Amino acid sequence: MAHPEVNPAVAAAADVVLGTGGMLDYVAKSPAREFIVGTEIGMVYRLQKRFPDRRFFAAAKSALCPNMKKITLEKVARSLESLEPVIAVDPEIAARARRAITAMLEIS
Repeated sequence: MAHPEVNPAVAAAADVVLGTGGMLDYVAKSPAREFIVGTEIGMVYRLQKRFPDRRFFAAAKSALCPNMKKITLEKVARSLESLEPVIAVDPEIAARARRAITAMLEIS
């Protein structure tokens, strides 16, 4: 399984291309016991913790997402406390996103 942000050749070779939540759901429902994971190496650790009865193999042990490594608990806490940085979203895009989120919450 691969994350949508991987190299297109990797995604094309994958049985499934899923986001993080999709990978967790896929493994939970799959009868397979071994998975090759084409995404950030931290996801392999997360999968192993959640599904200790299964085996996970990183497609590339050096797969690190530089953007994910920029996010720390300290930065999240600082942003929540200061409400900064402010991110402006076009009202039309925000309305469409709000409808999508509302629909997802209604389903769950």
